[in-house]
Amino acid sequence: MNRVSIAAVAAAFVIAIVAGSSLFTVEQTEQVLITQFGQPIRVISEAGLHTKLPLVQTVISFDRRLLDYELPSEEVILGDQRRLIVDSFTRFRITDPLRYYQAVGPTEGGVRARLNSVVSSALRRVLGNEQLLNVLSTNRDRIMALIKGQVNTEMKNFGVTIEDVRIRRADLPEENTQAILSRMQSERERVARQARAEGAEASSRIRAGADRERTVLLAEARATADKLRGEGEGQAIALFANAFQRDPKFFETWRTLQAYRDAFANGASRLVLTPSSDFLKLLQQEPTVGGTPTAPP
Repeated sequence: MNRVSIAAVAAAFVIAIVAGSSLFTVEQTEQVLITQFGQPIRVISEAGLHTKLPLVQTVISFDRRLLDYELPSEEVILGDQRRLIVDSFTRFRITDPLRYYQAVGPTEGGVRARLNSVVSSALRRVLGNEQLLNVLSTNRDRIMALIKGQVNTEMKNFGVTIEDVRIRRADLPEENTQAILSRMQSERERVARQARAEGAEASSRIRAGADRERTVLLAEARATADKLRGEGEGQAIALFANAFQRDPKFFETWRTLQAYRDAFANGASRLVLTPSSDFLKLLQQEPTVGGTPTAPP
């Protein structure tokens, strides 16, 4: 091989190396910053094949997708002096690669450290003016919007746009949790005692009403019974009086026979009487009804 061929091959090899180092590809998920000797030259956001000066310019890629950053748990003092353990996360996007590179450098580690400080400060400022009930209720969306706005304002200088800031979990410290549980238990016991007292009062009132109605009903029943008994006794007395008036001798004999039946029904009765007692006269002589003797009983 002559010198001309060798030179041509070498030239072609050098041209290939130079061409290869001057071409680069930008992906759909990337945005590129071109630097020359460490100084930013231009930003490329369009995907495709691009060129740069070989061996002089450097390509620095930045992710253009939505990025997440989870903050470590921290204790925050609320506006009502309650302490709260807060876990939060932030979603951000690199929108200005040049400003981002000038502020934190070519890696994501720098902006994450800065986010930790900015989000933590915003959480403490906003939550420091809020009550516990607001944080645990639907007002949380308003609170998170305030935090997001403050963080976004500070992070614009770093070429970053904050898409969302959220509290993932908010817990009370262990000692506060136990105190709140004790208060909740005391409150439930108080409500239970009040309910039992109201139930006992209602029960006593119902029993008193029932006893009063029972007493009234019994009194009315007794009065009705006494009235009916008196009417019956009056009718019986009237019947006896009518019978006595129609035939006093028969009535006297009939009453005496009834007395014998009641006295001697069981066969074991003992009576201490004189022989001349009127009670025994029907046993000693035949009764007469209308002047006619009757057979002895």
